[in-house]
Amino acid sequence: MRVVLAELAPVRGEPLANLRTLEATVRRYNGAHLIAFPELFLSGYRVGDQAHLLALEPGSPLLGRVQKAARRSGAWIVVGAPWRSSPRAGEIQNAAIWVDPSGSVSVQGKRFLPTFGPFEEGLHYAPGRRGLVLPSPWGKLGAEICYDVFFPEVSRDLAMGGADLLVILSASPVTSRPLFERLLPARAIENGLWVAYVNRTGVEDGLVFAGGSGIWTPQGVAVDPAESRTEGEDRVLSFDIEPTGTRRWRPFRPVLRDLGVAFPDERDPEGPRHA
Repeated sequence: MRVVLAELAPVRGEPLANLRTLEATVRRYNGAHLIAFPELFLSGYRVGDQAHLLALEPGSPLLGRVQKAARRSGAWIVVGAPWRSSPRAGEIQNAAIWVDPSGSVSVQGKRFLPTFGPFEEGLHYAPGRRGLVLPSPWGKLGAEICYDVFFPEVSRDLAMGGADLLVILSASPVTSRPLFERLLPARAIENGLWVAYVNRTGVEDGLVFAGGSGIWTPQGVAVDPAESRTEGEDRVLSFDIEPTGTRRWRPFRPVLRDLGVAFPDERDPEGPRHA
């Protein structure tokens, strides 16, 4: 499976410009199976109340262009954006938007919203409530967003739902990079799955974003990219991985099996949703 991580800086408040960058990246990496873009890539991160104006929704023209890019390329695309789909009027989510090669759309809302220091997400977004696991030809896929990584229950919920590859979209600053470098391999090891992390670059309102994208095996080992392109602070990384390898590894470190035996009632009884 060829996975492309687009470690790029979006233009704040300019979704059309960011969409054009997405389309160009998808065209350049024709033949990739999965192309991932950072948290809130289509809007920019520090957009405040503008998030409501920039939010995508089912049938929006911008979403239609992402669907068209996925159909033309034959790739799965996952990209961060504000998303309006709540039954409560005016409510939006900080979301990972999945588009598969048929153009079908699935949405994972960020489950934990930081509201401390420079972060104001809890003022503008509603939290996601459930995990989402998607079947693909290369195994089952799950996503979480940035601060979710600090809550092991989020990754565990997706792993117990069958995820082989966890894709993490992020807009994390340089001050947090050492923490993510410790947490990401831990999430891979404790759940016996692959972890792909794509973090943005650039600066918004003095907040410097850290990059540091990469992929870790279920053993927590960093994978060397097959290809890396760098332009200024931006990088695009390509990896060749085998997500279904989780099924060979997990019997040797059966954490998920033993968790189900020791704590059978700990998970959400309904489990993650399956598309």
